[in-house]
Amino acid sequence: MGLIIGIILGAIAGWLAGKIMNNNNGLVVNIILGMIGSMVGGFVFGLFGFSAHGLFAQMLVSVVGACIVIWLGRKFIH
Repeated sequence: MGLIIGIILGAIAGWLAGKIMNNNNGLVVNIILGMIGSMVGGFVFGLFGFSAHGLFAQMLVSVVGACIVIWLGRKFIH
């Protein structure tokens, strides 16, 4: 996946995760959360034997991963 598409998907995934987790962050933080979330989500889904094929599946994995990152951030920071 190209860098620009990755950044756009990361931004959307971070924004969606922020809405789901009721977390208001700026665009840059959403991009970072989405990109980290895609790695975390890929790792977690891989532990269960799942892999993401296709745009929708990658977005779902990224959003779930970003939600996990937000949840962990709340546990350790607050």
